[in-house]
Amino acid sequence: MKIKAILFDLDNTLLDFMKFKKEATKAAASAMIKAGLAGEKNELSEKLFEFYLSHGIESNDAFEKYLLKEFGAVDCRVLAAGVNAYLKEKYLHLLPYPHTAETLAQLKKMGIKLAVVTDGVRLKAWMRLCEAGLDGYFDAVVTHEDTGKKKPSKEPFLEACRQLKIEPAQCLMVGDWPERDIEGAKALGMKTCIVKYARAAGGPAGADYEIQNPKEILNIIGENRRCA
Repeated sequence: MKIKAILFDLDNTLLDFMKFKKEATKAAASAMIKAGLAGEKNELSEKLFEFYLSHGIESNDAFEKYLLKEFGAVDCRVLAAGVNAYLKEKYLHLLPYPHTAETLAQLKKMGIKLAVVTDGVRLKAWMRLCEAGLDGYFDAVVTHEDTGKKKPSKEPFLEACRQLKIEPAQCLMVGDWPERDIEGAKALGMKTCIVKYARAAGGPAGADYEIQNPKEILNIIGENRRCA
């Protein structure tokens, strides 16, 4: 069946999430030490990032909880310095992967409907898309708040289809996480594509397509149209 829409995961698919998170955490560690926190920058940066992973990579209180856990108290001067540095550095690195924007522009010209399906928070998803200059390409952005479910549940994928007014079999799902992005979409009969340029979690993808560059999505659509 002809592909009429593409659903994209957001972090580590459109945006290099782990890179901006690590760079922002390094900046926070440096700023907190400058503000008086005892420690060595590289060691503190690694510990902060590890705490983010265990506490919740999208959490808003990770620095505060870390300081409380490690030092038994929160110095607001130190916390403020860390948070400010983190936010400033984060937006310097909140960039799409190379060739992402031009690929999305070409897909729009081809009449392909585009959506984001992410387990993240709606406001944060839109903030990242806007900062990266990608917000104008998408017809829908589906987050955890829309369905109360996370991938690989069928609900987020079906909600995207509903908003795009498209059938699952007419969709291609593009993501970096086999167990969530690929398995969830395949269960609904969608075509699937795993991105190999990003940090992929889990085991073998089992996707219909694998790409090393976002531009390769254009080849997938071209091939699909010739075969349809």
